Amino acid sequence: MNTLLIPAPDTIPAAWGWFQFFLLVTFPLHLLAMNAMLGGLVIGIGLQVTNKPLANALSHKIAIALPLVIAFAVNFGVAPLLFLQVLYGHFVYTSSILMGTFWLLVIPMLIIAYYGAYLYDFKYQALGKTKGILIGLVVLLLLLVIGYFFSNNMLMMSKPEVFENYFAHRGGSFLVSGEVEFMPRYLHMIIGALAIGGLSVAVLGRLSLGKDDAELSNFAQDLGLRVFSWITLLNVLAGIWYLLSIKRETMRIFMGGDLLATIAFCLALFLVVCVLFTGFTKRLYATVAGAITLLYLMSFMRAWVRSDYLGSVFSLDTLTVSTQWSPLIFFVITLVMGVGVIAWMFRAVARERATQNEW
Repeated sequence: MNTLLIPAPDTIPAAWGWFQFFLLVTFPLHLLAMNAMLGGLVIGIGLQVTNKPLANALSHKIAIALPLVIAFAVNFGVAPLLFLQVLYGHFVYTSSILMGTFWLLVIPMLIIAYYGAYLYDFKYQALGKTKGILIGLVVLLLLLVIGYFFSNNMLMMSKPEVFENYFAHRGGSFLVSGEVEFMPRYLHMIIGALAIGGLSVAVLGRLSLGKDDAELSNFAQDLGLRVFSWITLLNVLAGIWYLLSIKRETMRIFMGGDLLATIAFCLALFLVVCVLFTGFTKRLYATVAGAITLLYLMSFMRAWVRSDYLGSVFSLDTLTVSTQWSPLIFFVITLVMGVGVIAWMFRAVARERATQNEW
């Protein structure tokens, strides 16, 4: 590998541990919203296809929630992307340039998907079954392609040995979808999104529908937990495929090569068994708690994989610190205020929806 193709890293304003901490805290929040968005949409379209009264009613409720969930997915994705750029900017900027033609398409595609989601929400009844399903499928396809591009970028930045492909793809058209890790990695994320989408539908049924329509609430909870449980079981196979696809030396850090990584891996396996049990036995809140914890553990393991992939050319310990505490302090203050505003917005929206009897 030609290390001259790797740019020099920028200085950082505080010790790298702070940024790694906030990256690991905020990224799973983005995953939760993104998974609820993607998985919920798939379930909503599937329910609309059945064209049964109860299924249509739940599909409409999912359509109403979709624009709000997309907004959370986008906003919760900003912070972890920024922290990733602070720590690994010289890798992620390079990979973004290599696939620049596709990377620049993300924003317009997201805007179109967002407008499509609002159309799917506000015109659900007027669109009817066929047009509604078509709009939903267009939004779903756009979101899947955006995820495809993100997966390419995140894998490419972890494999600087492919940077030399720039000379054969000077137009920014290089992708790593042919790499052995890509497909199992991408499928593991998408299947996981379907599972969390099911869990989100169950939560929607419990918290938003229970007071107004007990039958619809029970239907949503039962369907959501069944989808979560069976799809999670399927995702175990995708996870095994992904584990076997990564570099052998990287896989070994979860098999005793690194104590903390091995503990995280074992805890993740244990939690998978737990959420399958609570999911199949219809224990919603226990399943939600286990799934969120599992997402955090998976995010930690993802960070270990990235660090090990880059270990031969880069370590976070080598970053130069030029101390400037004010940006980090300002971020923390803004984060606390933002969380407060989001909590207030959630309550306000819930009250308004309840008043209008839309949930």
